[in-house]
Amino acid sequence: MTTISIQGLGKRFGSSTAVRDVSLEVPSGAFVVLLGPSGCGKTTTLRMLAGLEEPTSGTIRFGDRVVADGDRGYSLPAEKRSLGMVFQSYALWPHMTVRQNIEWPLTVAGWSRADRAARVEQVLASLEIGPLADRAPAQISGGQQQRVAIARTIAPRPEVVLFDEPLSNLDARLRVETRAELGRVHRENDATSVYVTHDQVEALALATHIAVLKDGLLEQFGTPEELLERPATAFVASFLGSPPAVLLPGRVEGGSFVHRGVPVAPVPDGVSPAHVMYRPQDVVLDPAGELGFEVVESTPAAGMHLVTGYVGGPGSVDGADVGRERVTVVSPLPARPGEATRLRLPAAPAALFGQDGGRL
Repeated sequence: MTTISIQGLGKRFGSSTAVRDVSLEVPSGAFVVLLGPSGCGKTTTLRMLAGLEEPTSGTIRFGDRVVADGDRGYSLPAEKRSLGMVFQSYALWPHMTVRQNIEWPLTVAGWSRADRAARVEQVLASLEIGPLADRAPAQISGGQQQRVAIARTIAPRPEVVLFDEPLSNLDARLRVETRAELGRVHRENDATSVYVTHDQVEALALATHIAVLKDGLLEQFGTPEELLERPATAFVASFLGSPPAVLLPGRVEGGSFVHRGVPVAPVPDGVSPAHVMYRPQDVVLDPAGELGFEVVESTPAAGMHLVTGYVGGPGSVDGADVGRERVTVVSPLPARPGEATRLRLPAAPAALFGQDGGRL
């Protein structure tokens, strides 16, 4: 198994900077998810790991090998990095059978015929696609094609496997099924995996570690539990979780944090937060609560209800919501869309975040 070390990684395209000074250490055998909104730099980072883009600054190491050094203008070709990559598109050879598609990279790598045959049978069984071995890609479903693409990638036993949103073309049911297969295949193989997605449910289901990116910067890197329990920034708190944390902006007045003119939490001396955070399961729908709340939707989930709405009641300019925070809370009872109620907050917030977004 191989560690991945990224130090000061950056990538510019002309005057535009896609990735800024990203540093992280990936343990050997980890399943790391690069997570963030569109345009945050996660795919560019993956492409630099793959050797498909050259960094403009910083270094990438696989184990003790430097595979890229942007400061020296060095980038090891992709085919020499001992890695495999699964793309959004399946990219299977249409004129080859499933078996031939999986065997092809082994042939290129110089494996003997006996070793190729044994390894192909092994990965066919691992991904439960043995009955499809003699079919053409056009004769199997999209989910089956993606399994073939994964089998082809892991067949040569690469040290590192990269995934570029491989489930995005599948329907909801197939995404869940294939996601489970990906996790199992990772556990059965020795490769270190890096996976790109904007789907946080996917990230939380698969990852041993998550790197949250925003505007090309690394917001936080750690296990899913670490990021959920102790988000390092207001962005991580608002982005990660299902539902994410309840984040309220405001200012300090007279030793209290004030949101919309309502004192909601005591603040220690010398601390000046810009946001307070509450766990969504700790915020209660209560007509006698402190803050007005307009319900937008109420979704049943595992015996509870995810109630989403706007804090602060109705208010718009030219039809656009102004100065209202959209939040989701966990309630034992449903609520009606359009209903006006109130939120009762815990006595103390779970976290405070400063003007720069960092945790205080």
